[in-house]
Amino acid sequence: MKKTSTRLADGRELVYYDLRDDTVRDAVDRRPLERTVTTSEVRRDPLLGDSVAIASHRQGRTYHPPADQCPLCPSDGERLSEIPDSAYDVVVFENRFPSLAGDSGRCEVVCFTSDHDASFADLSEEQARLVLDAWTDRTSELSHLASVEQVFCFENRGAEIGVTLGHPHGQIYAYPFTTPRTALMLRSLAAHKDATGGENLFDAVLDDELAGERVVLESEEWVAFVPYAAHWPYEVHLYPKRRVPDLLGLDEAARTEFPKVYLELLRRFDRIFGETEPPTPYIAAWHQAPFGQLEEFEGVTRDDFALHLELFTIRRTSGKLKFLAGSESGMNVFINDVPPERAAERLREVASS
Repeated sequence: MKKTSTRLADGRELVYYDLRDDTVRDAVDRRPLERTVTTSEVRRDPLLGDSVAIASHRQGRTYHPPADQCPLCPSDGERLSEIPDSAYDVVVFENRFPSLAGDSGRCEVVCFTSDHDASFADLSEEQARLVLDAWTDRTSELSHLASVEQVFCFENRGAEIGVTLGHPHGQIYAYPFTTPRTALMLRSLAAHKDATGGENLFDAVLDDELAGERVVLESEEWVAFVPYAAHWPYEVHLYPKRRVPDLLGLDEAARTEFPKVYLELLRRFDRIFGETEPPTPYIAAWHQAPFGQLEEFEGVTRDDFALHLELFTIRRTSGKLKFLAGSESGMNVFINDVPPERAAERLREVASS
């Protein structure tokens, strides 16, 4: 992997990640952009104890542009985009309309390929490995920023999810706090460790799932399963078999095997509703240990956390979506219409031949 860092016309950082070491990246952003002005701030809810990002400048962000005006495609002649060069393998840049900025963190966009009509599932294993390396590098770089406590790499796919740009891409949020979902995991870790005299909860969950009926696919280094209490109709958790706290902890064996496993998982998601359905909308989310202090989670260290990816779709059956209505949105109590065991069975049925 070759990494080349540059600056866009308004001062935002852009990083090329290339498969070839002899690739030259010297294209200049020719757009007449002024420096980006953001209004992002983080407010803490005194009753719930969680944080909300207020970012009114995002109202003006790019919304469903036609394909020939896509800001994530390479620049072509006088059609200038966010990427100055005429082609790329993987590129990461600071979001022009960030939810978090400055002392409130940072937001980046990750373009998986220059092919506008592709998806992550269409990538080669070599390309998917390059994306993994980019995620890992950005996690490392962002963890060193004073305002950052947790790094979250994720992909939203599909208009049903709320995606406003059709080009295959993901995002990275660098939060100035530990997110509520991670805090819940850390509290459960601490309670289980105390109750069992030191047993790790992630290890216990993984052992139970490996011995059960909800495993979707398994390799030497990775295992994917539908969790016992899945929140979503089709939800899969992907774990490395050797517990590590973040992407930086993966060894070469796990990195080498990841592309094949993950691409197969995404391709199964595209097949679960049949060939006549549109591509399955999904969210793919990496859960990593926070880089901040964990004193409030008594007895828990970063090494107790288990890196994993959670992949789920909001489609519950052909032509029907799972909406977060009263119970889910009002009380955060999910109601799942698909038994996890049946979801796992279905995802095994649609394996590649």
